[in-house]
Amino acid sequence: MVSNSRANSSWLIESLGAKGPDSKLKKKLMLFGQFVGDWEIVEAQYIQGDGTWVKIKGEVHFGWILGGTAIQDVWMGCREDSKKMIMFGTTIRFYDPKIDAWRSTWLSPLKGLAQTFIGCEVNGEIVLEHKTVEGYPEKWIFSQVKPQSFRWHSEETHDEGKTWILTEEMKIRRVNSNAP
Repeated sequence: MVSNSRANSSWLIESLGAKGPDSKLKKKLMLFGQFVGDWEIVEAQYIQGDGTWVKIKGEVHFGWILGGTAIQDVWMGCREDSKKMIMFGTTIRFYDPKIDAWRSTWLSPLKGLAQTFIGCEVNGEIVLEHKTVEGYPEKWIFSQVKPQSFRWHSEETHDEGKTWILTEEMKIRRVNSNAP
């Protein structure tokens, strides 16, 4: 039941935030929890439909949400040559003990996308998998992870995993940390 004082006030998005990870799942949550803080996209490129690459610069912000049981990150980037925003979206990620993996949903209003992934650590990298809009298997990979930097890239396959095609790549550097 909602109290009268609560019913008369609007719900604030700040209520979504949390100070840190849920203590019962902290070890599992730190796979993505290690990224909590602010980051700069220092170098990035996206392949275009015609096979050319567009370079961007931008920023990424990771934070704890929903009582420390999930992480939300916001990604934004502009073309280097025109400063036009071409990447803007958010991901909600949470560890699901029933499958011992992460569920992750990327939302990009600019691209009209809502993509769901299942992710886990594979050979020292964080690999999130799903199928593209066209039905191709795709991986989003966090690699070369260090406290102050990481590489993020996406790959897709058109031949059932025999070969993988790089479609996006970013080198990212920490600006500050809000990690516990």
